[in-house]
Amino acid sequence: MLSPTGWGALVGGAALTGAGYAFGYPEAAILGAGCLLAVAAALVRTGRSPQLAARRRVTPRKVARGDRAEGSVTLTNTGRRTRRGLDVTDRCGELPLTLQVPSLAAGAEHTVRYALPTERRGRIALGPLRLERTDPLGLARRVRVFGPTDGGTDTLLVRPRVCLLPVLPSGTAHHVEGPSSDTADEGSLTFHALREYVLGDDLRRVHWRSSARTGTLMVKQLVDVSLPHTTVVLDTRSAAYRTEEDFELAVDTAASVAFAAARSNFPVDVLSETGPVLRTDGAGGNDAEALLDRLALVRRSDRASAAGAFDELERARRRGSLTVVTGTADVSGLSALERVRRRFDRTVVLRAGSRAQDDPHEPPGLGSDVPQLRVTGLDSLPAAWRREAVR
Repeated sequence: MLSPTGWGALVGGAALTGAGYAFGYPEAAILGAGCLLAVAAALVRTGRSPQLAARRRVTPRKVARGDRAEGSVTLTNTGRRTRRGLDVTDRCGELPLTLQVPSLAAGAEHTVRYALPTERRGRIALGPLRLERTDPLGLARRVRVFGPTDGGTDTLLVRPRVCLLPVLPSGTAHHVEGPSSDTADEGSLTFHALREYVLGDDLRRVHWRSSARTGTLMVKQLVDVSLPHTTVVLDTRSAAYRTEEDFELAVDTAASVAFAAARSNFPVDVLSETGPVLRTDGAGGNDAEALLDRLALVRRSDRASAAGAFDELERARRRGSLTVVTGTADVSGLSALERVRRRFDRTVVLRAGSRAQDDPHEPPGLGSDVPQLRVTGLDSLPAAWRREAVR
């Protein structure tokens, strides 16, 4: 395909050649013929698509906000001739990246590594990879776009940053065996699901009716309802935060609180005014990872009030601890918290961000028994949280 320069050389060469012959100017005709020959040579050079294979790697594929992630593209010359004049362009989200590739001999490969942006949470699309071959004069070019099957596209998931916190104690005692059903106190067990029999299961828990219907021995899986339950309400209203950084800090804070419970295999509910974010029962081994994956995709909302989250809590039975994470700008949206805080053993409000000098307000309607902790940075969270945990 001709570039704009190539089209100019083609039109100019044709005009000079025609004018030279028509008006008897051999110099103009020679110059025009030279332009036409240059265009023809450029088309021949870029006429065939280069035989190259591409392989992409992203390390790691999931990364905490601000941590290092690296992408690499390996190009292999699968043809029989040396390839020169190659330009490779990659995309990271909306950002184009130009990768320098030297001449590749037949069978040779070259790997280009580059840092990926991880300042913002979310799923970042990488690619497609574009290979552009041009002639030395830039008159013609051939572009090849690699598809998903040959290393052209990939994704990077940037998750919230978390700090290690203790689980906030509530009025319910921690069971020494976590979610295990075989050693839990019998009075605290409740039916969770049916599963296939595993050697060593208590035969008293075999569900004979389901076993007869399915032809497979099925047992009742029980969970310990005495496990401390953690509920986290993340205020995602744009009006609650002064800056985008304050909102990111709030998400990191909510992720840290929920992650502390999920990694201990305790039940966790995370919700916002737009609806539930994730609910775990403590029985899964990858709850903590699933929690971070889901919070990586949380975005700010345009809701005027956070009442939707508390309406959800009113409709369902809750206990354990309630942690509300909000900003420092608009606090009026949390007035509905007073309706539901009595349902929980403990309630804590975390305010992410710095407060302006002219904003002395706190969430209205809360009693003095509701702690309100200021979080100015993720590094300041563990100390304040541990002081609250030992109360």
